[in-house]
Amino acid sequence: MTTRIAKKRQTAIPKSSRRKFLGGAAAGSVAAAGMGFPAIVSAQTPINFRFQSTWPTVDIFHEYANDFAKKVNDMTGGELKIEVLPAGAVVPAFALLDAVSKGTLDGGHGVLGYSYGKQNALALFSSGPAFGMDANMLLSWHKYGGGKELLAKLYESIGGNVVSFLSGPMPTQALGWFKKPIAKADDLKGVKFRTNGLAIDLFTAMGAAVNALPGGEIVPALDRGLLDGAEFNNASSDRLLGFPDVSKICMLQSFHQSSETFEITFNKDKYNSLPDKMKAIIQNAVEAASADMSWKAIDRYSQDYIKLKTEDNVKFYKTPDAILQQQLTTWDDIITKKAENNALFKEIEQSQRKFAERAVAWDMDTNNNRRMAYNHYFVKKAAG
Repeated sequence: MTTRIAKKRQTAIPKSSRRKFLGGAAAGSVAAAGMGFPAIVSAQTPINFRFQSTWPTVDIFHEYANDFAKKVNDMTGGELKIEVLPAGAVVPAFALLDAVSKGTLDGGHGVLGYSYGKQNALALFSSGPAFGMDANMLLSWHKYGGGKELLAKLYESIGGNVVSFLSGPMPTQALGWFKKPIAKADDLKGVKFRTNGLAIDLFTAMGAAVNALPGGEIVPALDRGLLDGAEFNNASSDRLLGFPDVSKICMLQSFHQSSETFEITFNKDKYNSLPDKMKAIIQNAVEAASADMSWKAIDRYSQDYIKLKTEDNVKFYKTPDAILQQQLTTWDDIITKKAENNALFKEIEQSQRKFAERAVAWDMDTNNNRRMAYNHYFVKKAAG
């Protein structure tokens, strides 16, 4: 009934009067806009960025890449949409930097060690003992101790047309997966071993025959006997990639990659073309994703560590201190030789050293011994 009344009222108005009314309304809108009232603007066309990770879809690392993209997509309200493809979708994992730099991809998610061949100083941001710093400390150096500026300088020196963000502090990586426990440094001699970055130089100097392979190729190589041992990263990645299917021995703790982080890169031209608001969102999303990744890692890695022991029957051994000490000594020789012929390598190494001297001292003096508390609460005490 209401509809019929409305129609009657509408038909009661002469067409000429309706035209005058609509015309007057339009004029009023123009006047209102001139008086400062907000105009209605059409929805902005979304900006689409195509990213590629250096990880297979099964790996938790690819999940981290998607977590970052979702944060950006959510915070921009869909105005910027990042789509993340897995390793190999457009280019091989080790070709990511070139693809992003050339604009074949708009961005990517990987690690600096995969670009080690471009300039070995890149690996200082991911390989080695970092003078005792853990990965979170390295991120502190990167943001507040000059590392960010040095990395930009490094990329400029090799023509890298990228904007780089470091994100996601990784825990200390295992020495690796082997056919039998590594009891002494000599046990590494002649072992066909996988690693990346400056860890290649470290394990080579310790006698291993090193082959750098991306994550998705390691387990098949171990299965075919092309490798005798390998390291990748963490309990979740190692389990998802199938390491316990080809090895039951894992040596924990090592200085070859005790402070690695992820790198999120954007093609510089594409990034610079973005509105300042979107750049700010990306910068904050990097840090939000970094914190979230570190929390998720604790939860997931600890669960998968238990599953590796209880469901996959993996035997874990602590790397002997004698091997760890030899890693430090060997590392000193490596960085000394690299710095002799690479001024930028020396500048980055000295910057890290200066920051670590105070940061690590503060950390050791300030934070409690976690093992003492763990033993108190969870280790059964012998009956008196």
